[in-house]
Amino acid sequence: MMEPAPIHFRDAKHGDLPQLLALYRHLVADDELPPPDVASSVLDHFLRYEGSAIFVGETCGQLVVSCTLVVVPNLTRGGSPYGFIENVVTHGDFRKRGFGKHILNHATTAAWDAGCYKVMLLTGSRNPATLNFYLEAGFEQSKTGFQRRRIPIRPEAS
Repeated sequence: MMEPAPIHFRDAKHGDLPQLLALYRHLVADDELPPPDVASSVLDHFLRYEGSAIFVGETCGQLVVSCTLVVVPNLTRGGSPYGFIENVVTHGDFRKRGFGKHILNHATTAAWDAGCYKVMLLTGSRNPATLNFYLEAGFEQSKTGFQRRRIPIRPEAS
């Protein structure tokens, strides 16, 4: 039996934008992607946001998993920041291999390294498999989330 190719986790860089935007199609297939100049500008802005990162997992020269960590300054908890994880996605052909859990661990470690006292994420999914994935990745379902939206909620993927 052939060994699976190793995966390498790192921060996204400008050269990753085409593959990263293609990977986001596995998050929301029909989501509107930004034009290349806008995507580049957003990444520039993001890279200046201290402690935050867009993490990618790469195997065989292909980005197959990603998540975003935003470190938020905070005046409670002794001034310790908190982390927020968003845009967790694994390429459809690479699911069920543990890559998603590994990148969430990578992001959590980065949050601890940035001094965060907690890291959290939200999902709009009600799919038991998705919820179980986050539980198995070490997250607990212990808060109630609320939101106001300017853009309507997208229909849940099956």
